[in-house]
Amino acid sequence: MKSKKVLPAIGLISLLVLSILVLVYVTLVSATPLPPLGDPTNVNRGPFGVFFDSSIPPAYLIFIATILALIAAAFIATIELRASNRARRSLEASTYPLSPHVISEQTKDHFSGSVKITVLIPAHNEEDLIVECITQIRTQLRDIDRIIVVSDNSTDKTAELSRGLGVEVYESVNNELKKAGALNQIVKKLADGLGNNDVIMVLDADTVLDSGFVATAVRRFENDRGLSAIGGVFYGEPGHGIIGQLQRNEYVRYGRLLKRRRGRVFVLTGTSTLFRARALKIVAESRGTMLPGEYGDVYDTHALTEDNELTMALKTLGALMESPAECSVITEVMPTRKELWNQRMRWQRGALENVGQYGVTRTTLRYWGQQLGLGYSAIALSSYLLLMLLTFLAVDNWIWFPFWLGIGLIFIVERMVSVWNVGWPGRILAALLIPELTYDMFLNAVFLKSLFDIAFNRSASWGSIERSHTPEDLKDVK
Repeated sequence: MKSKKVLPAIGLISLLVLSILVLVYVTLVSATPLPPLGDPTNVNRGPFGVFFDSSIPPAYLIFIATILALIAAAFIATIELRASNRARRSLEASTYPLSPHVISEQTKDHFSGSVKITVLIPAHNEEDLIVECITQIRTQLRDIDRIIVVSDNSTDKTAELSRGLGVEVYESVNNELKKAGALNQIVKKLADGLGNNDVIMVLDADTVLDSGFVATAVRRFENDRGLSAIGGVFYGEPGHGIIGQLQRNEYVRYGRLLKRRRGRVFVLTGTSTLFRARALKIVAESRGTMLPGEYGDVYDTHALTEDNELTMALKTLGALMESPAECSVITEVMPTRKELWNQRMRWQRGALENVGQYGVTRTTLRYWGQQLGLGYSAIALSSYLLLMLLTFLAVDNWIWFPFWLGIGLIFIVERMVSVWNVGWPGRILAALLIPELTYDMFLNAVFLKSLFDIAFNRSASWGSIERSHTPEDLKDVK
């Protein structure tokens, strides 16, 4: 696997590609002024010849553009589907040890007992959350077989309160590797006693599960021996004004996307995911050879986003994973711009470093496409808004084109429909358009800052987030 040393080079190459695209764009729109409105003509844009016409595009051009867009989307979807199917149907245990066909072949004559659930709750100074977290996990429609609070360097009453509720507590030993390091310690301790049908659930203390979450997951595991992991579909907690609503809108759109993909996973959320024990053991055995990280570790402790990296690790090994719509969870949203910036910087830089480590493979092609798409968005959206501003300042009379007004109206309707389940605050925010465009620009700035930090090998360090709520605040929210 690729070393961390190659990551600055990947960042520099990415910045170079983006710079070239910007240069090409500037060259296209520079030089001569635009012709008068309604006067179709050929104009020079630097070395390029451009035909400019302010009238409505001919129907055949609109049709061709639509067909080309659909072809491009179908091409990406086909590549992803073929890569996924190849891994899932493979019988090559040395290449795809977690392929459903490999697992089915190895376990077809064996019954490993009923599915048993062990919940691990990683906690660092969570005395304000841990009691309600343990209480609500016990209200699941399907009973939990074992609950272990993983207290990582806690200096408050997290461990004491947990023991008082009758659950097991594991206190990390000399751990300086945060959540990933603490989870590695407890999984290693449990590994020998876990059978093929045992399932480990990692649950953050500030996450509230739908009451049928575990029951749905167990049913899926029982019906499919080849299933390696089930992740939650997350939604945002209430409150925190416009910045909170923007995040809730973003999360509900992600949930709609997963539903359209029939639960096929992009990322197994770190807030609530269930793993078959067999899958975690094979990941640990593959570290240092097929996967980055240290042999014997389930989580790569060098990764900024351990959930994203573990998802890529499982996919590399051919694992089948799902995020069923019934497995919904409520998680925190960032209450301030600073905290949101820190969170998204960690997510974005972690994602970039993950794809850099794994390189370009059938498994990672989709992830590379997502990052390239973000790069394009950063250029295209910024350039579009800048051009609109310059045009507004330059012209004497603003002209409204009915065709583009219609396109804009369709876009606004789509934005509203895609967040309909959030309620009227989310719908109104989507209809206003400007706040969500501003939010998109914010995320583009995060992407570019992450690229620069990687390119110049800047250290990644963010402060912890102080929570001001308890799981009780999140009940009955979706």
